[in-house]
Amino acid sequence: MKLKVFTANGASSTEKEFAIPTFEDDKGLQALKDVVVAYQSNLRQGNAKAKTRAEVRGSGKKIYRQKGTGNARHGDRQAPIFVGGGVAHGPKLRDWTKHTNKKVKQLAMRRALFDKVNDGEISLIEKFETSAIKTKDFDTLLKLIQPKGKVLIVDQQFDDNTALSARNIARVHITDSASLNAWDLVRFDNVVISEKGFEQVLARTGAGE
Repeated sequence: MKLKVFTANGASSTEKEFAIPTFEDDKGLQALKDVVVAYQSNLRQGNAKAKTRAEVRGSGKKIYRQKGTGNARHGDRQAPIFVGGGVAHGPKLRDWTKHTNKKVKQLAMRRALFDKVNDGEISLIEKFETSAIKTKDFDTLLKLIQPKGKVLIVDQQFDDNTALSARNIARVHITDSASLNAWDLVRFDNVVISEKGFEQVLARTGAGE
């Protein structure tokens, strides 16, 4: 599959052939969904906790006798209907972690990559080359390649100048190609990736195997 590769200054581009995995119909979509749900679920902390009536502090003594007072019958002050009492059906500590195996992650990555390329939302650049830490220069380069929308910047390894120049642009997020995952490809409108970074991503997906 041919993709446009921009020069380091973004002024011009050439087309190059890449071994991008292809899919027919819905193959890989379920794997992609499972992986995205797992990533989202694993971001949840699950540390919300409310005390039950057995856990709140206080006496367990019955507050008054059962009959003869004219009041409703009650047990202790820790009942949920009292202020300071326990919470009925409140949240409990929970582990939201979901596990997916390597092959499912790899298939999901392939599908996400294919969809992104198919939709024209991946742009390649020869390399990210920033001579100084200057956000304005990096923003100018980015506008030549992807003028609008959230952008994920991917490289095999970022130098300090590029990383520091990109971090103050609100619509930009950066990650290295070894850490890129299917969830990243799904949640960002556009991806700008260096040629070396793209080759590493293709190797991770098992393209050409």
